[in-house]
Formats: sequence, C-alpha cells, structure tokens
Amino acid sequence: MKRVTGIGGIFFKAKDPKALTEWYRVHLGVPVEAWGGAAFRWASPDNPSGAGTTAWNPFAADTDYFGPGQSPFMVNYRVADLHALLAALRSEGCNVVDKVDESEFGKFGWVIDPEGNKAELWEPPAGQ
Repeated sequence: MKRVTGIGGIFFKAKDPKALTEWYRVHLGVPVEAWGGAAFRWASPDNPSGAGTTAWNPFAADTDYFGPGQSPFMVNYRVADLHALLAALRSEGCNVVDKVDESEFGKFGWVIDPEGNKAELWEPPAGQ
C-alpha cells in the first residue's frame, strides 16, 4: 500500500499572518492567492501531468488547528487512500485522531507523532 505520496502543505503559526504573508510575497516572491496562502503546482514520476499542489499558509498564532500539541507548524501529507492508511496506522499502534473530514477539497485525517506533532493526512479529490 502506498502511504505518503507527497507534501500537500506546510502550515505555520504567525503573530500577524497577513503581514508575514505580505513579507513573503514582496521579498521572496511567494505567489499569494486571495485565500491568504500560496499553491505551488508540481509534477512527479507518479504524476507526469503535474496535477497537484503544495499549499503554503500562515495561521494565527492562537490557532488550535495544530492541536492537541504545541507545535508551531503542521505538515499536510498527500496520501493515496486515507481510510486504508488510517486503519493501518491504528493497527500499528499509532495515535490516530478519531475524526475524518470529507468535502469537495478531499478527505482529511490526522495522526500524532511520538513527539506530539500533529500531521495532517490528505487524500485529494480524483484528478488533483
């Protein structure tokens, strides 16, 4: 079974997400979009058409989205089959968050690593 197939996003806390986003846009050329982050499009041997993106997005410093840990960042990993991977992780004794979100943006699940960092697992919609 394929597990992680790429990085879906890098999310981090910022004291002033809007100002920091603007700094990255101006000084590093990050292509900030209207929703407040950036989407870097890519291709790979498993994805020769280039369908897919890696999101970059600052969050408010007081967000609880990265919880239950205290980490100032969260990595979103693309996966091939979220439900199968979550089942495998549970059977391996991993700390899997008992929640799955499904929407037009795909399927999302979470696991907490041994150091308390929350990792987001994302199965994108077909064709993305």
